[in-house]
Amino acid sequence: MTEAPDIVIVRERLSSEELTRLVQRQFGDMVKFVVDLERKIAAVGGGLHADAEAVLLESGSRQEDLWGANYLPGSGPEDCIEFTSLINIRPAQNNCGMEVTDPAIRERIRALAVALIGQGEPLG
Repeated sequence: MTEAPDIVIVRERLSSEELTRLVQRQFGDMVKFVVDLERKIAAVGGGLHADAEAVLLESGSRQEDLWGANYLPGSGPEDCIEFTSLINIRPAQNNCGMEVTDPAIRERIRALAVALIGQGEPLG
């Protein structure tokens, strides 16, 4: 039997069972994810955002379309996303720190995360 991967590419809503597995696999209370804002997909899981970023780059994503964040199940719609990742440090795209500062990009990340991962519901 093949072991399930640490990082999955998500094109449609992640099942609650798969989300629970990915959360428990690394951190227990959260999961890292990277979205491709143009392809409208996400790589969820892994120990580093850079690992999920690499999975998306290998699948055809472009670096400038990728943004990293953390998803915290059970924290509700307003607090379930932390827009912080080392891969977000991009002076060329006017983002000089780890946190995504552009409100429009944050909203696009949030919309995609809600559609593909969840709205901060508790793990079931």
